[in-house]
Amino acid sequence: MKILLSIKPEFAQSIFRGQKEYEYRKSIFRRKDVDKAIVYATRPVCRVIGEFSIESVLKSSPFELWEGTSRKSGISKRFFDQYFQGRKIGFALKIKNPVLYKEPVVLSRFSKVAPQSFKYIEEKEKV
Repeated sequence: MKILLSIKPEFAQSIFRGQKEYEYRKSIFRRKDVDKAIVYATRPVCRVIGEFSIESVLKSSPFELWEGTSRKSGISKRFFDQYFQGRKIGFALKIKNPVLYKEPVVLSRFSKVAPQSFKYIEEKEKV
């Protein structure tokens, strides 16, 4: 199963340059069969630009997440702390095999609107 993830363009580019190996989330999908993420780069790009496999999903306190992932986080500690402020639990998707598409794809191929966090994508919806 695939999911469509909304990611800020600067973080999406860091994923495809190999600088960001973890994608942080305040909440996570419930299905256990999710193994790929399709990346929708938010404004000003507003396009689906690539995908990656999900090697694992980490769940722990923000402190523990940062301790275990900070070297390959692709973000600053300050941004991380602001993002998880007030949260007792956080999630990190371990990124594997990121693939940047040769040509960005319009969002309407997958969804009518950009997901707030994520959206499940049916397997028949190939890029």
